[in-house]
Parts: sequence; structure tokens; C-alpha cells
Amino acid sequence: MDEILKTIEGYGIVPVVKIEKAADAPSLGKALLAGGLPLAEITFRTAAAEDAIRTLAEGMPEMVVGAGTVLSTEQAKKAIGAGAKFIVSPGFNPKVVSFCRERGVPVIPGVNSPTQIEAAMECGLGIVKFFPAEESGGRAFLTAVSAPYEGIKFIPTGGVNATNLVSYLSLKNVAACGGSWMVKGELISAGKFEEITRLTAEAVRVLLGFTLAHVGINEEKAEDASKSVDLFSRLFRFPVAEGQSSYFLGQKEFEIMKSPGRGQKGHIALGVNDVERALFYLGRQGIGPVAGTEKVKDGKLTIAYLDREISGFAIHLVKKG
Repeated sequence: MDEILKTIEGYGIVPVVKIEKAADAPSLGKALLAGGLPLAEITFRTAAAEDAIRTLAEGMPEMVVGAGTVLSTEQAKKAIGAGAKFIVSPGFNPKVVSFCRERGVPVIPGVNSPTQIEAAMECGLGIVKFFPAEESGGRAFLTAVSAPYEGIKFIPTGGVNATNLVSYLSLKNVAACGGSWMVKGELISAGKFEEITRLTAEAVRVLLGFTLAHVGINEEKAEDASKSVDLFSRLFRFPVAEGQSSYFLGQKEFEIMKSPGRGQKGHIALGVNDVERALFYLGRQGIGPVAGTEKVKDGKLTIAYLDREISGFAIHLVKKG
């Protein structure tokens, strides 16, 4: 059960899908896979939901497929029977929660009040859906409840889009966000799966937020580093800040090492919104952190080198801010 929830938290976005025809499920799954997000919550808002879940679960085992808008134990039974790996409901239904937990299936009920949060915690739940997020107070509500309910995380859904996604995910008590902006029903019905792939890839790009933080250049010795720094400063008028092992130039866009550091030629630092989540996505591509290079601050991973060089440069991730 916990592995599925960890996977959802790793991806950070739950595409909430309303699908009219089960025959469109394979194309939808391929579009999400191509966009880098093999995860879908198929809502029981249409008659095609059960068959769509079964089609994806059986035909694309690499997809993590769940069921949404589950309002009864009967729907939960159908969804689980079709292969749903998790169940999501818009409200807190004790019968649905108990039904799923008895069968070892992760359930994410909807809440939007302290009373409902406490009911979920009483059931032993660690992650709940915050719905409808924007209409129920948005980030302000989640910030307000973070202190008294620090043992539970939320998946805001309802009004979440590419514009406010990162803002929600920056909160410590947000596990992921649910949204339909990349998988709108009209796009699926119109067969616009290339557009779904584009929107999904853009959502993942926004979520990760990879940007260039600085470039580190290796020099053999301090004397060589000093000469390079002087040249950079003289030609480009970069201000210089000297540290124990390197010089930083400009607004720290360049780092000149006084002796060879990681990487054949140096290193490239990439800023990311969340180092742990970035490592999750990179891990799906066979890239992991170099043991012993991780740095943690306030319980969050802030720096990690990757076990892959590109063009002679080591790569390390740095948490923005």
C-alpha cells in the first residue's frame, strides 16, 4: 500500500481523467507515458470508467492506474476488480475507506475541514485529497492546518493548474497535486493525444523546474584558477568572490575550482524545485545520486551529485531558494 502512495508522491501530479470511451484508453496511456507521467486517476463519472481502468491495467502494466470519484463500496469493488491500484473519492466516506483498507488498497478520500482531517487520521490515513482545493481556501488553508495536523499530507485537487502547481507543491504538507488540465475530456474525445503528450510533458517540466544554477570549471592548481578568474573579470567585468576551494564569478553563474573537483572538466549545477522528486524522475531513467554527496537541510534533500557525467561534466542538483 505504502509503495503506491510513495510513487504518487514521487510523480507529484495525478492526472484526473474523465473518459467517455474505453477504446481511447490505450492512446491516452501512450500519451501520458510519452509525456513522462505514467499515472492516471480514471474517474467514475462515465460508464466507460471500469473498462478503461481494466484496459490500462492489463495492457500497460508500467502505468499506475487508479479510480477516482468513487462514491460507494460497489464502485470501489468494480474499480479494484478492474485493476485499480488506488482509490480516490471526493468526500470522506467511512464505508469506502474501510472497504479499501480491508483489502490493502490505498484509498485517498477527500477532505476540506479539520473534522474530516481528524476522521481520516483516526482511520490511519497519511495522505488525503484536499477538494475542492481553490474553493476551500487553497494554500492558505493548507498552511493553517500544517501545524496541528503535521502527521498528514494532502493532494490538492480542484482549481490546480500549471500556473499554481509549483506553489502548492512547495508546501511541506502537500504530497502531490491532482489536475485535469493536461487530460481534458474534450482532448481525449477529439483524439488529440499529441496535445495531451505536450501538455503532460510541460506539466512535468514545470513541476521539476530544471534551470542552470552555475557552471564549475576545473583547474589543475590555484595559480591556474587565479589566471582564469582574472581573465573572466577583466574581459566581462564579473565581480569575484573567493572561497576556500574555488572562486565564484558574476552572480555565482561560474565557479572556478582551485584544484580538480568532480567531473573530468568540471561540473554543472542544475537548480530544481525539489531534489528528491527530481531524483525520482531521473531514477526512472536509470540515473541515481552518488552516495555521500547528498546534503540535507531541515529534513529536505538540498544537494546531490548524479552518477552520470555529460560531456566531461559532473552534474549536481541544487534545491532552488
